[in-house]
Amino acid sequence: MTGWRDHDLPLLAMWAEPGQAHAAFWDGAAVALARTPAPDNRFPTLSDKYPAAAWFERAIHDLWGLEAAGGADGRPWLDHGNWPILNPMSGRPVRHGAIPAQPDFLGAAGEGVHQIAVGPVHAGIIEPGHFRFHVVGETVVRLEVLLGYAHKGTLALMLGKSPRAAARFPARLSGDSTVAHSWAFALAAENAAGIVAPPRALALRAAMGELERVANHLNDWGAICNDAASPAIHARTGLLREILLRAGPAPFGHRLMMDRILPGGVAADIEAIGGLVAALDRIAAELPALERITASHVTLQDRLLGTGIVTPALATLLHAGGVVGRASGRAFDARTLLAPYDELDFAPVTREAGDVAARLELRIAELRDSLRMLRLILAGLPDGPLSTALPHGPGEGVAMVEGFRGECFCWLRLDDGGLIQGAFQRDPSWLHWPLLEAAVQGNIVADFPLINKSINASYSGVDL
Repeated sequence: MTGWRDHDLPLLAMWAEPGQAHAAFWDGAAVALARTPAPDNRFPTLSDKYPAAAWFERAIHDLWGLEAAGGADGRPWLDHGNWPILNPMSGRPVRHGAIPAQPDFLGAAGEGVHQIAVGPVHAGIIEPGHFRFHVVGETVVRLEVLLGYAHKGTLALMLGKSPRAAARFPARLSGDSTVAHSWAFALAAENAAGIVAPPRALALRAAMGELERVANHLNDWGAICNDAASPAIHARTGLLREILLRAGPAPFGHRLMMDRILPGGVAADIEAIGGLVAALDRIAAELPALERITASHVTLQDRLLGTGIVTPALATLLHAGGVVGRASGRAFDARTLLAPYDELDFAPVTREAGDVAARLELRIAELRDSLRMLRLILAGLPDGPLSTALPHGPGEGVAMVEGFRGECFCWLRLDDGGLIQGAFQRDPSWLHWPLLEAAVQGNIVADFPLINKSINASYSGVDL
């Protein structure tokens, strides 16, 4: 436990329960928790000290009805005025019958400034989100993102259930990170209960995590190139991703490995892996040619280099993890905290430029390393049981698991019967959306899709 404001530790997350606010910080070796009472439904702000806290504080107000005293931004965020009740997790929700107000966006002054409104409905099959651009000519001077269109009530649905019964909800927080969020939830429940999953379950979790990373890095690689007018690379990486996903049901029972990780272990053992190994061999065989084409395509590199820069200072200020943080020099990867990565000769990959090109290079490097580690994991699966029973009793647990975007954080509090009394899950996108708003400034409007895809924050992942 650490103080609420009397330190300079990087902020990981903020959330609340009725009558109190919580925060998680990184002390360099482990997660440090802090909490503060909220008398009269007010608590001391952290957004004057941590810019990333502003979005958390807005969500705390919308969900729990607690106000950050002196906060940097008090506007609604998740609740656009369409929910039937106000502050649904406050313990005292009230009916909401007012006419929804129009969203309030920050302005930008100056000669020739005009606005471009995009979304929440988009042209492709993607999640809903609104982007408000302030533009001079073709240059973006301000971008503001408004989310909250994919609200699912995930946290409320978990309360009062056993960790086993609630495991299906974190698995659906952000579908492309179903393994990572399920793993973080399971690990937090295990830490709260004081148990450790068996070694075979830990190895299978790592295998599923790396398969999820490979599939998503392939997808992002192709999508970035497609937004830079190189659809041939997109087509090829898309094919490789589909080959990998089609190989998933035989060994794991599901294309995305959804609901395969449960508190205490895994749902089932791995089955026939011949098709999976063949898919991994196919990807490894095609990587050199795809890398060569990507690196040698002059017009593609012209679009990537120097575009959408996230400076190392900004990445450090917001404690950005994952690809976005490591492409800007932050050598943090939550896999260093978990077994069996301590046996896989694993070390984080970093770049310094912080642009779209660096984020793509880092994905490709991580993809190669994931293929290497997968071979080691699959060849060395330990024997033994697949799960351990969770005892029924009180406890509090936290966990961080590295997904393909970055660290997925989970906090759980269990009551005397072992049921979930409090819960919070944080997708890395909470810290990446603000970086997108910063990275696009000074770039042209036509480069926004490229920058957006290179950061690839989840809409659903922040909409609890």
